Amino acid sequence: MKICVLLANGNETIEILTVVDYLRRANIEVDMVSTTGSINLKTSHDIEYKADKLMADIDRKSYDGVYIPGGTKGAETLRDNDEVIDLVREFNNENKLIAAICAGPIVLDRAGVFADKKATSFPTIKEELKNVGEYIDDQIVVTDGNITTGRGAAVTNYLALRLVEIIKGEAAKEDLKYGTQHIAVENYFGIKF
Repeated sequence: MKICVLLANGNETIEILTVVDYLRRANIEVDMVSTTGSINLKTSHDIEYKADKLMADIDRKSYDGVYIPGGTKGAETLRDNDEVIDLVREFNNENKLIAAICAGPIVLDRAGVFADKKATSFPTIKEELKNVGEYIDDQIVVTDGNITTGRGAAVTNYLALRLVEIIKGEAAKEDLKYGTQHIAVENYFGIKF
């Protein structure tokens, strides 16, 4: 399984790096792919980092899924990029994994992949999602078919855990929960994800 993370300047730091980190911890191949024409990027909080590849250089067929982080400026840039929209539509037509968090679902909405799907996002983004089958307010991560969406930065780790579960199964998710000590958080608060 190989996932591409589509990136622009202004994506949310946690929403980029946590998902990349968790997937790689679970031995899932991930490419951070810049859509800007430069591998040098800045997050929404001006943290400089480098993407692995440029979108112009990737082979779409080599990927099994795509992840879109939030951060309003970055998500809007991705939403307004026709090549990004084309990739999301192509992956959806092939029933590949598609995930987005926070403001990221605006990309999926523009791509038209939400028809008859349940989804969530950062609360203020709800009004921008015109094509969602059913908007879910009371869950932090929502999976419907091949599409998984999450609320925002504070739940990024839970979206990442869900992706690991989808890709590699429950045991891999539980191993990751132990390795990152999510298990201690769950035990402390008496919750289970």
